[in-house]
Amino acid sequence: MEVILLQDVDKLGKENDIVQVRPGYARNYLIPRRLAVVADETQKKLLTVRQQQEKRREEKLLRDLAQVVEKLKSTRFTIGVKTGTSGRIFGKVTNIQLAQAIKKQCGIAVDRKKIAMPEDIVTLGEYTARIHFHKDVEVDVVFELVAE
Repeated sequence: MEVILLQDVDKLGKENDIVQVRPGYARNYLIPRRLAVVADETQKKLLTVRQQQEKRREEKLLRDLAQVVEKLKSTRFTIGVKTGTSGRIFGKVTNIQLAQAIKKQCGIAVDRKKIAMPEDIVTLGEYTARIHFHKDVEVDVVFELVAE
């Protein structure tokens, strides 16, 4: 039996895939849990419409992200930290602090989970972090640690 997956199903396929499964598996598991629908002509037409809408949404998102990426690339962020007499910082600089600095200096809200910080940040200076916005869009952000 041919079905169209409405959600990702482990070991079967991803959303909007047309897959071949046994009729009992489709009738008793996939369809009642709304993980799939029977792949008749109507559902296949609806699938093409959904894919076109998703493609347009994706293109718009990429255009918007391109503007954000350019703004982030051109800006150098500063984070004030407390230091000891030897120039080493107290504690650790986290992705939360970088996200707050981006929000404060650029007005762009970045999810802290999407920021990959360099390993060891123990002294004042300039560092680079990577922000992963989308599967195709990543940007390296330069930030500087200054003493408060």
